[in-house]
This record gives sequence, structure tokens and C-alpha cells, in this order.
Amino acid sequence: MSLRALSGTPNVARIYDWLLGGKDNFAVDRDAGASLLRAVPGAAVAARHNRAFLNRAVSFLAGEAEIRQFIDIGAGLPTGNAVHQIVRGVVPPPVVVYADNDPVVIRHADVLIGGAPGAAAVQADLRQPRTLLDLAARRNLIDLARPVAILLVAVLHFVQDGEDPRAIVNYYKDHMAPGSFLVISHVTADHIPATAALQARQAYVDASAPAVPRSRAQVLEFFGGLDMARPGLVAVSAWRPADRQPAQGPTLFYAGIGRKTAAGRPR
Repeated sequence: MSLRALSGTPNVARIYDWLLGGKDNFAVDRDAGASLLRAVPGAAVAARHNRAFLNRAVSFLAGEAEIRQFIDIGAGLPTGNAVHQIVRGVVPPPVVVYADNDPVVIRHADVLIGGAPGAAAVQADLRQPRTLLDLAARRNLIDLARPVAILLVAVLHFVQDGEDPRAIVNYYKDHMAPGSFLVISHVTADHIPATAALQARQAYVDASAPAVPRSRAQVLEFFGGLDMARPGLVAVSAWRPADRQPAQGPTLFYAGIGRKTAAGRPR
């Protein structure tokens, strides 16, 4: 499908790209993003905090946690450093698989990877975890018998309640080896007025995937059975920040990292 054909509907990856100051977006995406900012003026700042969290999380996993396999699900457009760029220089070099259901995102990822060793992109939907993990494991890219980091950064809020997001996440957890990590950041409306939350959701009504903000308790449920890395599930800007200055404005994303232990725990 051509970019021209895709440009008539706001696309969540391109809206996010626009919020981050990227150039891979169309007028419909910018209009949807502007509507979101009218409802929640801090949304662009929150998107940048979320992107910074991805950098810190991946650096922690590749460094302190010594993870050498990453699956970035719902990778989005490559505004800022991508995962394989964040971990560059780690020895041995990690394997990074990007997965997204948007063919344009996959094209961008292929260009970004540019033949980089140990990096690949697969077109797959997070709602079909078995297929996605099978694709990630092809050509011996990802070995699910070994620890892996599964990144669900700013993507689960595009899974509707009727699609059973908890069951989807549980599948990924069940198929991770002990010592693996799950990374989640998720939009919330806990700290904004109900009218603003409704208007923000309206901005995504006609987009490629409507957004569903969730409460802290609901997001924490995704980590059931995992041990949370400190400081637990917190505002995205408060997860091990490089700058200890408090973030301005309401919390719009929660973020956390959970580790699967050898014994595991009931969800």
C-alpha cells in the first residue's frame, strides 16, 4: 500500500512521531495531534518523557541486567535512538527484533537497521502473540529458552478491553524464560479531568487504533507474577531519571519493568 493511500486516516505511530517533533507524518496526523494537545497540553512533553524512559530502560537492561535479546513490540517510527542504537557498543552485541503491524513502520525500520548485525524487523500484531514470537524466533534471531526483554512501550493502550489485553500480556510472560524482563509504559487519565480524558480519546477515535487510558491499578495488573525493578510502577519521568528535578504537569504515562524469576508467582 502506498504512503498516499495510507495518509487519509490518522495513524497512531505518525501522531506519536509528530508529538516527538518528527517529520514522518501527514496533515491528518498533525490535526489529530493538535486536537490531543488542546485536550491535554502536556501530551507532547509526556511523549518525550516516555521516549527518554525507553532509553533508560534499555540501557539498564543491556548494562546492569546483562540482557542480550530484545523484542520491541509496537516499535513505531524511528524518532530518536532506536533500541539497537541505544545498546550499540555492548559486548557481546544484543539481538534486537522490532515488531509492528504497520507496514510503513516496518519499511522505516528496515531502512534504519540498514543491515546492522543482530537487528531485524517483522510485521506482526501484538494481539497475536504466538505468531509474533514465532516470527521473532525465525532464523534463530531470538532464543526464547534464554532471557529476553520484551518491550511494550506506549502500545498497550491501543489494545481495547474487549481484546483481553491481560491475556495477551500473560502469553508473553508465560513464554519468557526465567530471568527475562517485561517493560511497559502506558497512558493514564488518573491525573487529568474526566472531560480532558474524553476529549483526548476523541482525538484517536478515527485513528488507526483508538486509545484506552488505564489506571495505575490496571497497569500494575499486567506485571502480575513478576518482580518489579525499583522504583516499581511510577510516573514515566520518575523511573530512574537522569535528572532528579521533578517533572512538571500531571502524570500521563506510568512505566515499570518486571523480571520473571525462576520460580515465578501466580498471577
